[in-house]
Amino acid sequence: MTVQELYERIGGDYEAAKRVLPMDKLIAKFVVKFLDDKSFDALMSGVERKDPAAIFDGAHALKGVCANLGLSVLSSQASALAEEFRPGNARTMDDDEIVRRAGELKALCERTLEGIRAFAAEQ
Repeated sequence: MTVQELYERIGGDYEAAKRVLPMDKLIAKFVVKFLDDKSFDALMSGVERKDPAAIFDGAHALKGVCANLGLSVLSSQASALAEEFRPGNARTMDDDEIVRRAGELKALCERTLEGIRAFAAEQ
């Protein structure tokens, strides 16, 4: 599978990734490193504990990593959670909505990681 095929499979934005990492070799290197990224785990831990600061930190970190890798949908969903818990912002979502959105993000992240694992296994 090529890097471009991986991005098609996982719903990523290959062109956005190329703007940050202009060679497929670099995209491949860093997208595989995403398998070890802990920001998603930090976000989910914050959601479980209902810890606003941990939710913000995890979501903000995940948003940035995903944006740099062209994982636009993941980045966008993480951004919504980060903005909800950004210090100084008023909350607009109740706890049930946060849990629902975190669950959607988890499912999307798991599908993305599954695709990346398949890609890494072929390399």
